[in-house]
Amino acid sequence: MQKLKIGILISGGGSNMHSIIRACKAPNFPVEVAVVISNRPEAKGINIAKDEEVPAFIIDHKDYDDRKSFEDALHTCLTEHAVEMVCNAGFMRILTEDFVDAWLGRQINIHPSLLPSFKGLHIHERVLEAGVKITGCSVHYVDLEVDAGAIVAQAAVPVLSGDNVESLASRVLEAEHQLYPHALRMIAEKRANLVGGVVKLKNDLIAEPSLYSPTLYIQ
Repeated sequence: MQKLKIGILISGGGSNMHSIIRACKAPNFPVEVAVVISNRPEAKGINIAKDEEVPAFIIDHKDYDDRKSFEDALHTCLTEHAVEMVCNAGFMRILTEDFVDAWLGRQINIHPSLLPSFKGLHIHERVLEAGVKITGCSVHYVDLEVDAGAIVAQAAVPVLSGDNVESLASRVLEAEHQLYPHALRMIAEKRANLVGGVVKLKNDLIAEPSLYSPTLYIQ
């Protein structure tokens, strides 16, 4: 099986990164983590990646004079590891137009809301303030507008009456850990295809009465 080679960008603990690495250990999973890169030397996710024997590097944005030189170093590291798709997983840097254009259609991100609702920061606080009854997470392509790229897959998470920011964030994060590998599998198997700025799903992915839409694809 020819596997899709991905590079994962992180800035912190790397829990979504770890969920992807674990998924990739299954022999029939069509994705391979070629490299993990953190822009913060203190990121705990780097040690997790190394423990999992994944190539992992620190490219500290503070070591560079400007955003372009930092992103050039990112790009070089990704290409040197033959990365075909970039996965942002808690990567806390807004990327420039040049970098986004270089990886356009080949870079995805996970966001802790049901996009296009609640873009940006402080999502869970805003969800609770708005009184919505269902929130969730979205895997989407990265484009020039923040949190606005084509949506690959989403998971719905109920907002409970006793929720606070921490309890809601924890439940959404659990869904993220399932959704990100699911979305990657769909992309790698060409069951989710970016066409004209929208992701089209193959007809064999059936949406069921579930918290996940489309339903989790298990081979």
